[in-house]
Amino acid sequence: MDSPGELPVVMITVDRGSDTFVLVRSDGKEARLALSSPLFEPASLLSRVSYPPTFEGLVVETLKGDSIVFELPRFDRVDQLAGRLVIYLDQNKWRLVSDAMRGRQSGTADDRVAALRLAQWSAERKIILPASSGHYYETTKWSNAEGRYGLGLSILQFSRGWQLRDPLQVWRDELRLMFRAEIGQSEEMTPVVTLEPNSIHSAARGFVPAPAPTGFPPRAAFQHEALVSAVSLIDTMLDSEAGERGPELGWTEANQRFSDWLDTHSGDAQQKRKAIDAWLLSDLRDKLAEESFAAGMTPEQLKDWGMGSEPVQKMSSLPALGLFREMLHERHLNRGTTWKPNDVIDMVYLSCAAGYADLVVCERQMREPLARGAKRLGRSTQVFRSLAEAVSAVETALETRLEADGGGSA
Repeated sequence: MDSPGELPVVMITVDRGSDTFVLVRSDGKEARLALSSPLFEPASLLSRVSYPPTFEGLVVETLKGDSIVFELPRFDRVDQLAGRLVIYLDQNKWRLVSDAMRGRQSGTADDRVAALRLAQWSAERKIILPASSGHYYETTKWSNAEGRYGLGLSILQFSRGWQLRDPLQVWRDELRLMFRAEIGQSEEMTPVVTLEPNSIHSAARGFVPAPAPTGFPPRAAFQHEALVSAVSLIDTMLDSEAGERGPELGWTEANQRFSDWLDTHSGDAQQKRKAIDAWLLSDLRDKLAEESFAAGMTPEQLKDWGMGSEPVQKMSSLPALGLFREMLHERHLNRGTTWKPNDVIDMVYLSCAAGYADLVVCERQMREPLARGAKRLGRSTQVFRSLAEAVSAVETALETRLEADGGGSA
């Protein structure tokens, strides 16, 4: 904290080149303190990390001369969306954005123009393009080092620190709130598109964030957690060494066997829907038990809920899980469906995004079941196949907001 009469510190920087901690005053003068140990691993591509004491944002520079700006969360948890439209891009759409920023001729000419428009709107803070753990997983496993860096850089630069909360945690949160409502209690949903630290990977996957140093006051501990989370995300995405793909969890084979069994089943569509619901209920049984307990339900109350009329149908109102159920029905009811390794993962992330974003842009195979599911449930989220279509919708929405503001800033 600055003493009375002293010029304030306006920027704090960790500089890799000199292994120093740098404090910059408002008059431009610096104080440099040697780091006791290197902050960055040898494989890291980060060179400098800077942020103001006001904690308004984070600037990270890379060894290749690129800069990344992240918005940082506020300690008072105030809403930082500021009315911005949220657009979730599937991984292949992020590649179009990355290629367009580098002048590469992928996609259609209209999509390249649209990609640049989305990047501009993000930089102008008119829209939010959240990153998900799915984006991190796919990008960091790419063996092409140059392509991996370019794609990761684009995702970081235009997501600006905004994240889609881990879908498996979102499912748990939705189930807990549903059970709370069952027993006459209320609870607010944790924001899903967020700047909150350590939200992209959750405890649901066994993730445990590093704690703040002992003795830190609450605000300092929160800021420490936010900085470590943000820098770790950037460092991980841009690491010079590609990550390894995790083990196949058996979802592809299990879903394929179930789809093949339904194809041979003689029941009508309604009977098959009930079979799919039973399949989903079985898959969710651990989450149902744990989140009903967390909500304060007794085992008897959970049993009554499960014995009620079509318990899984009660999940249709849940923003993410309800859409996942619709997509699962659509895919399994389509005779001859061939399941690919990423299909279930894509469904999990896209249904979660569609539950909480304004627009989703994804490939046709996932767009059709997601859009039909959103329509059946009366959801307002728009789902598009191309960046050009999405940008047209965003332009309309921004113009409508501008008019509603009386011609003010969009």
